[in-house]
Amino acid sequence: MVEVSYLEAKAKQIRKDLVKMIYEAKAGHIGGALSSTDIMTVLYYSIMKVKPENPKLEDRDRFVLSKGHCVEPLYCILADKGFFPKEKLKTFSKFGSTLIGHPNNKNAGIEMNTGALGHGLSVSVGMALAAKMDKKDYRVFTLMGDGEQAEGSVWEAAMAGAHYKLDNLIAIVDRNRLQISGCTEDVMGLDPLEDKWTSFGWNVITVDGNDVGKLQEVFLSVPRVHGKPTLVMAYTTKGKGISFMENEAKWHHGVPDEKQMKQALAELGA
Repeated sequence: MVEVSYLEAKAKQIRKDLVKMIYEAKAGHIGGALSSTDIMTVLYYSIMKVKPENPKLEDRDRFVLSKGHCVEPLYCILADKGFFPKEKLKTFSKFGSTLIGHPNNKNAGIEMNTGALGHGLSVSVGMALAAKMDKKDYRVFTLMGDGEQAEGSVWEAAMAGAHYKLDNLIAIVDRNRLQISGCTEDVMGLDPLEDKWTSFGWNVITVDGNDVGKLQEVFLSVPRVHGKPTLVMAYTTKGKGISFMENEAKWHHGVPDEKQMKQALAELGA
C-alpha cells in the first residue's frame, strides 16, 4: 500500500500541472479534470501494473478514459511517470501536437482514442473478455462520467460485462452530478444509480472519489465478488481543489484567465 501522504502530494501536483496546461493552451475541460484527478492518481501511482519503459507490456493493466474530454490529468500523470517527456505538455491542444483534447493513442500509455461518450465501457468489456479467453491476469479499468450514463451503449456493455462474469473489469463513475448543461438530475435523472448497476449484475461500491486513502482501499479490495464485474461509484466535486470552480457547471470547459490561474495555483499551494 502506498502512503496516503504521497498520493495526496501527487494529486496536488497533477492539479497544478493541469491548471497550467489548460491556461497555456486556452482550452480544456477543467471541471471534470479536477474532479477525477484523485481517481487517476490512485490508479497510476498505487494500483495498476504499467511500465513506462515498456508501454505495450502484454500483461499490463489497461486503463480506458471513457470520459475522454477530461484527459488533462491523464496526460500529466503519463508525463510525470515517464511515458513521454514532461516538456511535451506545453504542446497540449496546439497545432500539430499529438496531445489533443481527448485521449490519442499516438501517445505512449494511451490504450484507445476516446471522446464520443458511451464507447469506453464497451471496448473495456472486449479487453477484459480477451484477457479471460487468453488466460491472462491483467485487469481493465475504465472511468466514465455521470452524464455519460445517459448513453444506451453503457447499459449494453453493462449487460455484457455481467453476462461474461468479467471480474477483471472495474468501471468507475465520476459522480460529480454536473455535466455541460447543468445538473445531471435535471438533464436526465440517474438516481438511484447504484441500484441500476446492481440490477445489471455488477458488484457496486460507493466511495468518496476525492479521498485518495479511501480510493486506494477500494481498488485494493476488488474484486470483492468473484464472477462479477465491479462498479465503483466515486462521489466527487466538480472543480475539486479550487474554490471558485467547485460545483460550478460553467467550469465544465471553462478556461482560467491569468488572475484566476494564479489564484488557483495559490489555493493548490504553488
